[in-house]
Amino acid sequence: MKLSGAEIVMECLIREGVEIMFGYPGGAILPTYDAMTRYPQLRHVLVRHEQGAAHMADGYARATGKVGVAIATSGPGATNLVTGIATAMMDSSPIICITGQVSQGAIGSDAFQECDITGITIPITKHNYLVTDVDDLAYIIKEAFHIARTGRPGPVLIDIPKDIQNAVTEFVYPEQEIVLRGYRPTTRATNEQVEDALELIKNAKKPVILAGHGIVMAGASQELQELAERAQIPVTLTLLGKGALPENHPLTVGMMGMHGAAACNFAIQEADLLIALGMRFDDRVTGNLKTYSPNSKKIHIDIDPSEINKNVRVDVGIAGDVKTVLAQLLPDLKGQRHGEWVAKIREWQEDGDERDILHHDSEGKLFGAQVINELWKFTGGNAVTVSDVGQHQMLEAQYYPHQRPATMLTSGGLGTMGFGFPAAIGAKFGKPEEEVWAIVGDGGFQMTLCELATAKQENVKVNIAILNNGFLGMVRQWQEFFYEERYQATPMFNPDFVLLAQAYGIPAMRVTSRDQIEESVKFARSHEGPVLIEYVIEKEEVIYPMVPAGADLHNMIRRPKPGEVQA
Repeated sequence: MKLSGAEIVMECLIREGVEIMFGYPGGAILPTYDAMTRYPQLRHVLVRHEQGAAHMADGYARATGKVGVAIATSGPGATNLVTGIATAMMDSSPIICITGQVSQGAIGSDAFQECDITGITIPITKHNYLVTDVDDLAYIIKEAFHIARTGRPGPVLIDIPKDIQNAVTEFVYPEQEIVLRGYRPTTRATNEQVEDALELIKNAKKPVILAGHGIVMAGASQELQELAERAQIPVTLTLLGKGALPENHPLTVGMMGMHGAAACNFAIQEADLLIALGMRFDDRVTGNLKTYSPNSKKIHIDIDPSEINKNVRVDVGIAGDVKTVLAQLLPDLKGQRHGEWVAKIREWQEDGDERDILHHDSEGKLFGAQVINELWKFTGGNAVTVSDVGQHQMLEAQYYPHQRPATMLTSGGLGTMGFGFPAAIGAKFGKPEEEVWAIVGDGGFQMTLCELATAKQENVKVNIAILNNGFLGMVRQWQEFFYEERYQATPMFNPDFVLLAQAYGIPAMRVTSRDQIEESVKFARSHEGPVLIEYVIEKEEVIYPMVPAGADLHNMIRRPKPGEVQA
């Protein structure tokens, strides 16, 4: 059958299993938007800024494991996607971004709303395309989805000139398997690699597992738990790995790194074996590389071969699917015990409990840690939380334990303020049966708050928890610790968030004391559509522990115990 390029886009999206798209129309993508009217089975969500479209597609992808789709016009529409694309790239989130482009005859002429978006996004996409022949369009779309979802997932951009969208050709969907020269992700370990890894595990006295985002994306939580239990190995989690193993499991130590649990960092530094699974040894995890876990052997399993030995030299590096490789290891692992080592880690954990702000007298103040912990309590720990970036993000990681994978979504690698709220909208569309909370700060929320209109128009049930301390909180903390409390450009004037929400027709509530938090959760649950809760918290709350940038991982600034004086 003969179809226009725009109709081919719709036909191919349906064949790839797409049900929803997030986007914003404009002149160069208008033929594709017109084609949408003939494909009502594809739902389109109108965002209020293209960055929101990319974050919504990203949140959808993280929540579901499917490929998210964002659509924008040429020029500023396309460039507004860039931050969201980079966010997805850093966190290996599979999204497809479809952008309109000026007609081919105008490319290079500085035409109205012309921009070389493929050139701009080369460093922040897994691959991108400028379509120059309508007969190639169907295959390009199929190939793009294949690239986005296989191997190490990531964003792919397809730039389609307006004349290609309008061109008519005979549509034949490419049924053949996608085979790309030089792109054949390895999934299995070799027998030698398996034997070498098993030898290190069996000889270890103080092993530690480092579980990352790759466990979640590979669906390898069961294999991770079996590994930990069979060999009695404590498990530490990266920020994006939270939920990979239930956080109430006796072998779960907590989150590692700059604002991780002290017990995790001590365990890593004292270990004689690190088993890194689906993580990339980010600087926020390792601290000073020269002193990072100096006495340990290291096994690293990751789908991306470029990550092996990139930051940390390892003894056994396996480029493969972590679920598949763990399944290869498990049959020969059983009956190991590390009782003394586990007991030592529990001593460190108990010391951390004594330093927890929840054990301190809050003197009538409302702390962000209390808000997050109470949200965990009153949601039963079952919500999908989508965090923005800043102090509230670290508080969520510390005080909201997750028992299931893909229930804590946040921008880890790029650290994108403004991610949380639109990504929560995307997550809710992907998992409509889940209770979804966007946990945001007063700073980051204002970067994408225009999506309140999207949430209201779509009547999407997202609960927005704003932790309002009147500061860019994490930057202020750095200024307190390292810049002699010179709070330059961090105090913030904010709108009345409750009135702002009500202006959008969204129910809202302000909370100023701890005893109101349970009521706020009931209030949020009592309304069908979006709800905004503003928690007015202590202005100068500090996130402990903290490893200063570039410091040794064990050299943490820690919260004093009750009665202690900060050194």
